[in-house]
Amino acid sequence: MDVNDVVELTLESDDPEALERFYVRAFDLEVLSEERDRRWLKVGERTRLGLWSPGRKEFGDQGGRHVHFAMSATPNRLDAIHRRLTEEMGLEVEGPEEHDGGDRSLYVRDPAGNLIEVWDFFERGKGAREGADGLG
Repeated sequence: MDVNDVVELTLESDDPEALERFYVRAFDLEVLSEERDRRWLKVGERTRLGLWSPGRKEFGDQGGRHVHFAMSATPNRLDAIHRRLTEEMGLEVEGPEEHDGGDRSLYVRDPAGNLIEVWDFFERGKGAREGADGLG
């Protein structure tokens, strides 16, 4: 395999500040930097989430539509995340859904309408992943 991880994901929004507040509160993410047209949040050890205002950027980057993205969660934290999203933030959440192999996911939309999956798959032991979706 020539690549190891996704290290950066960028979402476009008319209100990056509102998205920043959402991701910090919902998932306890750390703000790395704030610039005029973008914000960067730390997700795990090697990934950052960009929250950008619309418009062309320095490398011709321009927003589009994505289907969804997933963040990994420690297995014993998924229920706490669910409670924070539903009870503290009043959000509509689907799940946690249990998948074959015992891993679980929940799904929520951010203020810009992006669908976020929070999934404990990659945090489970190797035995739980073997044979699932060709991984392991």
